Amino acid sequence: MNMNWKIALGVARGLEYLHHGCRTRIVHFDIKPQNVLLDENFLPKVSDFGLAKLCERKESILSLLDTRGTIGYIAPEVFSRVYGRVSHKSDVYSYGMLVLEMIGARNKTSSEDTSSNTSSMYFPEWIYKDLEKGEGERIIDNGIDNEEDEVAKKMTLVGLWCIQSSPSDRPAMNRVVEMMEGNLDALEVPPRPVFQIPQAPLQESSTLSEDILVYAEV
Repeated sequence: MNMNWKIALGVARGLEYLHHGCRTRIVHFDIKPQNVLLDENFLPKVSDFGLAKLCERKESILSLLDTRGTIGYIAPEVFSRVYGRVSHKSDVYSYGMLVLEMIGARNKTSSEDTSSNTSSMYFPEWIYKDLEKGEGERIIDNGIDNEEDEVAKKMTLVGLWCIQSSPSDRPAMNRVVEMMEGNLDALEVPPRPVFQIPQAPLQESSTLSEDILVYAEV
């Protein structure tokens, strides 16, 4: 079983429980690799609920007085209401960014095209270009077999669905679990998210290492 897929599915199930399984919905607001711990069996545990917010399950909109989360994983509506209202779908966006990072899409540079401004392009744009060209191998590591290729493409499509700019276009976490467990053929390529790209790239508040997730005794 592909370890990245297993971990991503475990995180999705954890968020599904927080959003839909608890009597009171819990929105984490800081889903990122550093807040996913693995036990001795490599089962993921979502940690650090310092920024979490509770709301009644019937509520879908949250009121925030501050921007919370880690740059690079924050849903766009958290810092700009142009994209919509803040809700549990903000965690879905962060999860999508996490999944794309796990398969290497988020950290991959575009050094192969230094003659253009591709290096400053918002990264899902070039993922879509590769999907259109049928060049999925560019967004995943080299030297993998067909099964890993299929898993990586599934995770790519799920990640892209999760980072749609409008919260209403993102799947809920229970649907994300179904997508992760389902067949690749059932997944369509999502529409390209539309973002207002800043002139200068934002600096992330945390340093990313080669390790995607944090290993700890849980």
